[in-house]
Amino acid sequence: MLRSLKIFLFASLLSLLGTSCGGDENLADISMPNDSIPEVKVNMAYGLNLDSFIVKEGKIKKNQMLSHILLINHIPWPEIDRLVKKSKDIYDVRKLRSGKNYTVLCKKDSTEKAEYFIYEANAIDYVVFDLRDSMHVTIEQKDVIETRREVAGVITSSLYQTLIDIDCSAGLAMEMSEIYAWSIDFYRIQKGDRFKVIFTEKWVEDTRVGIGAIEACFFEHHKENFYAFPFEQDQVIDFFDENAKSLRKAFLKSPLKFGRISSSFTMRRYHPVQKRWKAHLGTDYAAPTGTPILAVGDGKVIEARYKKFNGNYVKIKHNGTYTTQYLHMSKFASGVRSGKFVRQGDIIGYVGSTGLATGPHVCFRFWKNGKQVNHRTQKLPASIPVKKELLPQFTANMDTLKFQLDEILFEIKAAAKLAQK
Repeated sequence: MLRSLKIFLFASLLSLLGTSCGGDENLADISMPNDSIPEVKVNMAYGLNLDSFIVKEGKIKKNQMLSHILLINHIPWPEIDRLVKKSKDIYDVRKLRSGKNYTVLCKKDSTEKAEYFIYEANAIDYVVFDLRDSMHVTIEQKDVIETRREVAGVITSSLYQTLIDIDCSAGLAMEMSEIYAWSIDFYRIQKGDRFKVIFTEKWVEDTRVGIGAIEACFFEHHKENFYAFPFEQDQVIDFFDENAKSLRKAFLKSPLKFGRISSSFTMRRYHPVQKRWKAHLGTDYAAPTGTPILAVGDGKVIEARYKKFNGNYVKIKHNGTYTTQYLHMSKFASGVRSGKFVRQGDIIGYVGSTGLATGPHVCFRFWKNGKQVNHRTQKLPASIPVKKELLPQFTANMDTLKFQLDEILFEIKAAAKLAQK
């Protein structure tokens, strides 16, 4: 009460001063001290004032359904049924997955009836089920902040581990492998290879949730330098080197994104099943059963079948010069059959051990002019470079980014760690 009286007297004084000074224009010079009116903090989340509710948080349990949660929060079956029908075309409640976070906001009264159910589908997207009379469902997103980073690393064991060592998301390894899929064989990365990347990271609050755009990239592999700069032409963003040549080749370096080479192309190999020496005119990539197998280039499927030794396999004719084959699949991808046209990077099947195989892998075979060759030693044709009319724009952008890349220093700790090995 004393505080209210002080505020009233102060306001009255301001009114008198305003009148005596000829108007309100001088009032801006007279104000209460900054700390005299405390700042009121509102506990906001999901666009709602949590202080207005009883807040219950949890994680979806195994085999737990939305109805289980709503029933114990005083939402009757008829209302649950109405909600499920309303949400069907927006978010199917059957997609709720165990381990995901949820929040129930209940009335602050004796009923404690739920008014909102919020399900976090992932780190960014959440679904708001409004349980009040109108009942509606919306998919919302948390505020995502993007920060720009410049990093460099020296490979001591693997690209993945090096990125982890310099506090980068492992997702960056995936992005880099896709950029350089046509230029660098990531199965042959060695200690001492180096990289620099300028990119953005996505953050929600204090949690890193993904990788944004890669603005520029440099990779030194076997003492050879590979620059990569994104540029848009024909409404498609692709990566080009410092000479405006596309990094995209006619074929991917490998039919798998990640794995390991378990057997190379050779004219003399001791077969682990047949127990005899014979030529191995392909490259074996070992990976867990079910790993997606990718078409290394555009082409027409000419065979998708099973044979005793090959197991499930797909053969693709790319043009009059090149043909590829993928053996020992556990199964074919949906829709893959003879006569189907596939694009580079399309999933055509999954790693398995059908046919004459001792473990899960894909045997990748490559024909050039009708002769089986080692695809890893082939000089593959490049794609379309930057168009002449766009070269000034590309060069201006590239020069700036290349300068920024060249200024980044390699991680001293990683270099020192390599020197000790």
